[in-house]
Amino acid sequence: MRANTIVMIVLACVFGMLAVVFANFWLASQRNALARGNEVPSDTVVVAAVPLKFGDTLSEDKLREIAWPVGAVPAGAFKTIKDVLAGNGTRQALQAISTNEPVFASKITGAGQRATLSAVLTEGMKAVSIRVNDVLGVAGFVFPGDRVDILLTRTTNDSGVAKSFVDVLLQSVKVLAVDQVADESKDSPTVVKAVTVEVSTKDAQKLTLAAGAGQLSLALRQAAGNKGETTERVTVADLSGDTPEDVAKRQAELDRQAAEEAARKQADQKIDGLAKAVERVGSQIDQMSKTKPVTVVAAAPQAQPVKEVIKYVQPEPPKQATVGVFRGIKLETYEVPRQD
Repeated sequence: MRANTIVMIVLACVFGMLAVVFANFWLASQRNALARGNEVPSDTVVVAAVPLKFGDTLSEDKLREIAWPVGAVPAGAFKTIKDVLAGNGTRQALQAISTNEPVFASKITGAGQRATLSAVLTEGMKAVSIRVNDVLGVAGFVFPGDRVDILLTRTTNDSGVAKSFVDVLLQSVKVLAVDQVADESKDSPTVVKAVTVEVSTKDAQKLTLAAGAGQLSLALRQAAGNKGETTERVTVADLSGDTPEDVAKRQAELDRQAAEEAARKQADQKIDGLAKAVERVGSQIDQMSKTKPVTVVAAAPQAQPVKEVIKYVQPEPPKQATVGVFRGIKLETYEVPRQD
Protein backbone atom coordinates (compact mmCIF):
# COMPACT_ATOMS: atom_id res chain seq x y z
CA MET A 1 0.00 0.00 0.00
CA ARG A 2 1.34 3.37 -0.90
CA ALA A 3 2.18 5.94 1.80
CA ASN A 4 -0.18 8.61 0.41
CA THR A 5 -3.10 6.27 0.64
CA ILE A 6 -2.38 5.49 4.27
CA VAL A 7 -2.13 9.20 5.11
CA MET A 8 -5.50 9.93 3.46
CA ILE A 9 -7.19 7.12 5.42
CA VAL A 10 -5.80 8.41 8.70
CA LEU A 11 -6.93 12.00 7.98
CA ALA A 12 -10.44 10.81 7.05
CA CYS A 13 -10.75 8.97 10.33
CA VAL A 14 -9.60 12.01 12.30
CA PHE A 15 -12.03 14.38 10.56
CA GLY A 16 -14.86 11.91 11.02
CA MET A 17 -14.26 11.68 14.73
CA LEU A 18 -14.12 15.51 14.99
CA ALA A 19 -17.47 15.80 13.15
CA VAL A 20 -19.10 13.37 15.58
CA VAL A 21 -17.72 15.30 18.57
CA PHE A 22 -18.97 18.65 17.24
CA ALA A 23 -22.41 17.21 16.43
CA ASN A 24 -22.79 15.85 19.95
CA PHE A 25 -21.72 19.20 21.38
CA TRP A 26 -24.32 21.09 19.24
CA LEU A 27 -27.13 18.71 20.19
CA ALA A 28 -26.26 19.07 23.87
CA SER A 29 -26.38 22.85 23.61
CA GLN A 30 -29.82 22.68 21.92
CA ARG A 31 -31.15 20.42 24.66
CA ASN A 32 -29.90 22.87 27.28
CA ALA A 33 -31.59 25.77 25.45
CA LEU A 34 -34.88 23.88 25.34
CA ALA A 35 -34.56 23.08 29.00
CA ARG A 36 -33.98 26.71 29.82
CA GLY A 37 -37.01 27.64 27.70
CA ASN A 38 -39.21 25.28 29.62
CA GLU A 39 -38.18 26.98 32.81
CA VAL A 40 -39.79 30.32 31.63
CA PRO A 41 -42.90 31.03 33.76
CA SER A 42 -46.10 30.47 31.78
CA ASP A 43 -49.78 31.28 32.23
CA THR A 44 -52.98 30.10 30.54
CA VAL A 45 -55.39 31.72 28.07
CA VAL A 46 -58.85 30.51 27.10
CA VAL A 47 -59.29 29.81 23.39
CA ALA A 48 -62.13 28.39 21.30
CA ALA A 49 -62.05 24.60 21.04
CA VAL A 50 -64.48 24.68 18.09
CA PRO A 51 -65.45 27.41 15.60
CA LEU A 52 -67.98 29.80 17.10
CA LYS A 53 -70.38 32.06 15.21
CA PHE A 54 -72.63 34.95 16.20
CA GLY A 55 -75.17 33.89 18.82
CA ASP A 56 -73.50 30.60 19.84
CA THR A 57 -73.79 29.90 23.57
CA LEU A 58 -70.45 29.36 25.33
CA SER A 59 -69.93 26.15 27.33
CA GLU A 60 -67.00 24.18 28.73
CA ASP A 61 -66.90 21.76 25.79
CA LYS A 62 -66.50 24.67 23.34
CA LEU A 63 -63.55 26.22 25.22
CA ARG A 64 -60.11 25.10 26.37
CA GLU A 65 -57.09 26.53 28.13
CA ILE A 66 -53.62 26.70 26.56
CA ALA A 67 -50.23 27.77 27.93
CA TRP A 68 -49.23 31.38 27.37
CA PRO A 69 -46.08 33.25 28.45
CA VAL A 70 -46.51 35.32 31.58
CA GLY A 71 -46.64 39.04 30.79
CA ALA A 72 -47.78 38.43 27.19
CA VAL A 73 -51.46 37.69 27.90
CA PRO A 74 -53.55 39.91 25.52
CA ALA A 75 -55.76 42.56 27.10
CA GLY A 76 -59.36 41.40 27.43
CA ALA A 77 -58.46 37.69 27.33
CA PHE A 78 -59.57 35.18 29.96
CA LYS A 79 -57.12 32.95 31.85
CA THR A 80 -59.55 30.22 32.86
CA ILE A 81 -62.79 28.79 31.57
CA LYS A 82 -64.32 29.50 34.95
CA ASP A 83 -63.67 33.23 34.41
CA VAL A 84 -65.45 33.09 31.04
CA LEU A 85 -68.55 31.38 32.41
CA ALA A 86 -68.64 33.34 35.69
CA GLY A 87 -71.84 35.13 36.67
CA ASN A 88 -75.51 34.31 36.44
CA GLY A 89 -76.75 33.32 33.03
CA THR A 90 -75.06 32.16 29.86
CA ARG A 91 -72.80 34.09 27.50
CA GLN A 92 -72.98 34.19 23.73
CA ALA A 93 -70.55 35.02 20.96
CA LEU A 94 -70.94 38.44 19.34
CA GLN A 95 -68.47 37.71 16.54
CA ALA A 96 -67.10 34.71 14.72
CA ILE A 97 -64.27 33.07 16.72
CA SER A 98 -62.00 30.54 15.02
CA THR A 99 -60.54 27.41 16.61
CA ASN A 100 -57.58 28.17 18.95
CA GLU A 101 -58.38 31.90 18.74
CA PRO A 102 -58.31 33.63 22.16
CA VAL A 103 -61.75 34.52 23.54
CA PHE A 104 -61.86 38.25 24.29
CA ALA A 105 -64.44 40.04 26.42
CA SER A 106 -65.33 42.29 23.46
CA LYS A 107 -66.33 39.26 21.39
CA ILE A 108 -68.81 37.77 23.86
CA THR A 109 -71.82 39.08 25.76
CA GLY A 110 -71.98 39.77 29.45
CA ALA A 111 -73.38 37.24 31.89
CA GLY A 112 -77.06 36.69 31.10
CA GLN A 113 -76.99 39.13 28.17
CA ARG A 114 -78.44 38.12 24.81
CA ALA A 115 -76.48 38.42 21.57
CA THR A 116 -78.39 41.37 20.13
CA LEU A 117 -77.35 44.16 17.81
CA SER A 118 -77.23 46.65 20.67
CA ALA A 119 -74.48 44.59 22.30
CA VAL A 120 -72.30 44.99 19.20
CA LEU A 121 -72.57 48.79 19.04
CA THR A 122 -69.55 50.86 19.94
CA GLU A 123 -70.08 53.30 22.77
CA GLY A 124 -71.67 56.53 21.54
CA MET A 125 -72.69 55.06 18.17
CA LYS A 126 -76.15 54.34 16.76
CA ALA A 127 -77.55 51.66 14.45
CA VAL A 128 -79.56 52.91 11.44
CA SER A 129 -81.15 50.78 8.71
CA ILE A 130 -81.43 51.92 5.09
CA ARG A 131 -83.44 50.34 2.30
CA VAL A 132 -81.51 48.85 -0.65
CA ASN A 133 -82.18 46.45 -3.51
CA ASP A 134 -80.15 43.91 -5.47
CA VAL A 135 -78.26 46.68 -7.28
CA LEU A 136 -77.93 49.40 -4.65
CA GLY A 137 -76.82 46.78 -2.11
CA VAL A 138 -73.76 45.86 -4.24
CA ALA A 139 -75.52 42.72 -5.53
CA GLY A 140 -75.66 41.22 -2.04
CA PHE A 141 -71.86 41.17 -1.56
CA VAL A 142 -72.00 43.41 1.53
CA PHE A 143 -71.61 41.40 4.75
CA PRO A 144 -71.62 42.32 8.45
CA GLY A 145 -68.28 43.85 9.38
CA ASP A 146 -67.62 45.38 5.92
CA ARG A 147 -66.98 49.08 5.37
CA VAL A 148 -69.03 51.00 2.80
CA ASP A 149 -69.55 54.50 1.46
CA ILE A 150 -73.15 55.72 1.28
CA LEU A 151 -74.12 57.69 -1.85
CA LEU A 152 -77.14 59.96 -2.25
CA THR A 153 -78.74 60.51 -5.67
CA ARG A 154 -81.11 63.48 -5.98
CA THR A 155 -83.07 65.29 -8.68
CA THR A 156 -83.99 68.96 -8.23
CA ASN A 157 -86.21 71.26 -10.27
CA ASP A 158 -84.44 74.57 -10.93
CA SER A 159 -86.63 77.05 -12.86
CA GLY A 160 -88.49 74.21 -14.51
CA VAL A 161 -85.29 72.32 -15.45
CA ALA A 162 -84.64 68.94 -13.80
CA LYS A 163 -81.06 68.48 -12.58
CA SER A 164 -79.69 65.18 -11.25
CA PHE A 165 -76.52 64.71 -9.20
CA VAL A 166 -74.82 62.29 -6.79
CA ASP A 167 -73.06 63.15 -3.51
CA VAL A 168 -70.98 60.97 -1.19
CA LEU A 169 -73.00 61.29 2.00
CA LEU A 170 -70.91 59.19 4.42
CA GLN A 171 -67.57 57.38 4.15
CA SER A 172 -66.14 54.24 5.73
CA VAL A 173 -69.34 53.24 7.53
CA LYS A 174 -69.32 49.88 9.32
CA VAL A 175 -72.05 47.43 8.36
CA LEU A 176 -73.60 45.79 11.41
CA ALA A 177 -76.19 43.58 9.75
CA VAL A 178 -77.80 42.77 6.42
CA ASP A 179 -81.54 42.30 6.74
CA GLN A 180 -81.72 40.64 10.17
CA VAL A 181 -78.40 38.78 10.02
CA ALA A 182 -75.51 40.16 12.08
CA ASP A 183 -73.20 37.14 11.79
CA GLU A 184 -69.82 38.22 10.38
CA SER A 185 -69.00 34.63 9.44
CA LYS A 186 -71.72 34.71 6.78
CA ASP A 187 -69.94 34.19 3.45
CA SER A 188 -72.66 33.49 0.86
CA PRO A 189 -74.04 36.52 -1.05
CA THR A 190 -77.78 37.00 -0.87
CA VAL A 191 -80.14 39.70 -2.15
CA VAL A 192 -81.15 41.87 0.81
CA LYS A 193 -83.75 44.58 1.36
CA ALA A 194 -82.13 46.51 4.21
CA VAL A 195 -78.64 47.18 5.56
CA THR A 196 -77.99 48.29 9.14
CA VAL A 197 -74.92 50.50 9.66
CA GLU A 198 -73.14 51.97 12.68
CA VAL A 199 -72.99 55.77 12.65
CA SER A 200 -72.84 58.71 15.01
CA THR A 201 -75.96 60.58 16.11
CA LYS A 202 -75.47 63.38 13.55
CA ASP A 203 -74.85 60.90 10.74
CA ALA A 204 -77.99 59.03 11.81
CA GLN A 205 -79.93 62.27 11.34
CA LYS A 206 -78.36 62.73 7.89
CA LEU A 207 -79.32 59.21 6.83
CA THR A 208 -82.89 59.62 8.04
CA LEU A 209 -83.26 62.90 6.13
CA ALA A 210 -81.53 61.58 3.01
CA ALA A 211 -83.85 58.55 2.85
CA GLY A 212 -86.71 60.92 2.01
CA ALA A 213 -84.70 63.36 -0.12
CA GLY A 214 -83.38 60.91 -2.70
CA GLN A 215 -82.11 57.40 -3.34
CA LEU A 216 -79.39 55.81 -1.19
CA SER A 217 -76.86 53.32 -2.55
CA LEU A 218 -73.75 51.60 -1.22
CA ALA A 219 -70.16 51.49 -2.47
CA LEU A 220 -68.07 48.68 -0.97
CA ARG A 221 -64.65 49.73 0.32
CA GLN A 222 -61.45 47.74 0.59
CA ALA A 223 -61.26 45.70 3.80
CA ALA A 224 -58.41 47.85 5.16
CA GLY A 225 -59.49 51.08 3.42
CA ASN A 226 -60.95 53.01 6.33
CA LYS A 227 -59.29 56.31 5.46
CA GLY A 228 -61.53 59.10 4.17
CA GLU A 229 -60.93 60.75 0.82
CA THR A 230 -61.80 64.02 -0.88
CA THR A 231 -65.01 63.79 -2.91
CA GLU A 232 -66.99 66.10 -5.16
CA ARG A 233 -70.49 66.22 -6.59
CA VAL A 234 -71.06 64.38 -9.88
CA THR A 235 -73.70 65.75 -12.27
CA VAL A 236 -75.07 64.63 -15.62
CA ALA A 237 -72.59 66.95 -17.35
CA ASP A 238 -69.71 64.91 -15.87
CA LEU A 239 -70.90 61.81 -17.73
CA SER A 240 -69.63 63.24 -21.03
CA GLY A 241 -66.53 65.13 -22.13
CA ASP A 242 -68.35 68.41 -22.76
CA THR A 243 -66.56 71.70 -22.21
CA PRO A 244 -68.06 74.42 -19.97
CA GLU A 245 -69.13 76.26 -23.15
CA ASP A 246 -71.01 73.19 -24.38
CA VAL A 247 -72.69 72.81 -21.03
CA ALA A 248 -73.66 76.51 -21.05
CA LYS A 249 -75.13 76.23 -24.56
CA ARG A 250 -77.07 73.12 -23.68
CA GLN A 251 -78.33 74.77 -20.52
CA ALA A 252 -79.38 77.88 -22.49
CA GLU A 253 -81.27 75.66 -24.94
CA LEU A 254 -82.97 73.87 -22.06
CA ASP A 255 -83.92 77.22 -20.52
CA ARG A 256 -85.35 78.40 -23.85
CA GLN A 257 -87.37 75.24 -24.24
CA ALA A 258 -88.59 75.57 -20.69
CA ALA A 259 -89.64 79.20 -21.32
CA GLU A 260 -91.50 78.19 -24.49
CA GLU A 261 -93.20 75.38 -22.66
CA ALA A 262 -94.24 77.75 -19.87
CA ALA A 263 -95.60 80.28 -22.40
CA ARG A 264 -97.49 77.54 -24.24
CA LYS A 265 -99.02 76.32 -20.98
CA GLN A 266 -100.04 79.88 -20.09
CA ALA A 267 -101.66 80.38 -23.52
CA ASP A 268 -103.46 77.05 -23.22
CA GLN A 269 -104.75 78.09 -19.82
CA LYS A 270 -106.11 81.37 -21.24
CA ILE A 271 -107.77 79.55 -24.16
CA ASP A 272 -109.27 77.06 -21.78
CA GLY A 273 -110.59 79.95 -19.65
CA LEU A 274 -112.19 81.64 -22.66
CA ALA A 275 -113.72 78.37 -23.84
CA LYS A 276 -115.20 77.76 -20.40
CA ALA A 277 -116.57 81.32 -20.32
CA VAL A 278 -118.20 80.88 -23.77
CA GLU A 279 -119.60 77.57 -22.64
CA ARG A 280 -121.10 79.17 -19.55
CA VAL A 281 -122.71 81.96 -21.63
CA GLY A 282 -124.09 79.42 -24.09
CA SER A 283 -125.57 77.36 -21.30
CA GLN A 284 -127.19 80.46 -19.82
CA ILE A 285 -128.69 81.38 -23.21
CA ASP A 286 -130.03 77.86 -23.65
CA GLN A 287 -131.55 78.00 -20.22
CA MET A 288 -133.21 81.35 -20.97
CA SER A 289 -134.61 80.06 -24.27
CA LYS A 290 -136.18 77.12 -22.52
CA THR A 291 -137.92 79.36 -19.96
CA LYS A 292 -141.60 80.32 -20.88
CA PRO A 293 -142.29 84.08 -21.12
CA VAL A 294 -144.40 85.50 -18.29
CA THR A 295 -147.00 88.19 -19.12
CA VAL A 296 -146.76 91.03 -16.70
CA VAL A 297 -149.96 93.22 -16.36
CA ALA A 298 -149.11 96.68 -15.20
CA ALA A 299 -151.62 98.33 -12.93
CA ALA A 300 -153.48 101.30 -14.47
CA PRO A 301 -152.38 104.59 -13.06
CA GLN A 302 -154.92 106.07 -10.65
CA ALA A 303 -156.50 109.37 -11.70
CA GLN A 304 -155.32 112.21 -9.60
CA PRO A 305 -157.96 114.82 -8.63
CA VAL A 306 -157.60 118.12 -10.62
CA LYS A 307 -157.89 121.29 -8.61
CA GLU A 308 -159.33 124.19 -10.68
CA VAL A 309 -157.91 127.63 -10.02
CA ILE A 310 -159.66 130.74 -11.49
CA LYS A 311 -157.62 133.91 -11.68
CA TYR A 312 -158.87 137.25 -13.06
CA VAL A 313 -156.44 139.10 -15.26
CA GLN A 314 -157.27 142.72 -16.07
CA PRO A 315 -156.74 143.41 -19.78
CA GLU A 316 -154.23 146.04 -20.75
CA PRO A 317 -155.97 149.26 -21.97
CA PRO A 318 -155.51 150.08 -25.67
CA LYS A 319 -152.81 152.53 -26.60
CA GLN A 320 -154.95 154.39 -29.23
CA ALA A 321 -158.49 155.68 -29.18
CA THR A 322 -160.92 156.10 -32.10
CA VAL A 323 -162.40 159.62 -32.56
CA GLY A 324 -165.31 160.30 -34.98
CA VAL A 325 -165.86 163.72 -36.67
CA PHE A 326 -168.93 164.58 -38.79
CA ARG A 327 -168.20 166.59 -41.82
CA GLY A 328 -171.64 167.48 -42.96
CA ILE A 329 -173.44 164.27 -43.01
CA LYS A 330 -170.30 162.15 -43.46
CA LEU A 331 -168.67 160.57 -40.41
CA GLU A 332 -164.92 160.34 -40.49
CA THR A 333 -162.90 158.38 -37.86
CA TYR A 334 -159.37 159.03 -36.71
CA GLU A 335 -156.94 156.99 -34.48
CA VAL A 336 -155.25 159.16 -31.97
CA PRO A 337 -152.94 158.20 -29.02
CA ARG A 338 -154.79 157.56 -25.84
CA GLN A 339 -154.24 160.01 -23.13
CA ASP A 340 -154.46 158.40 -19.65
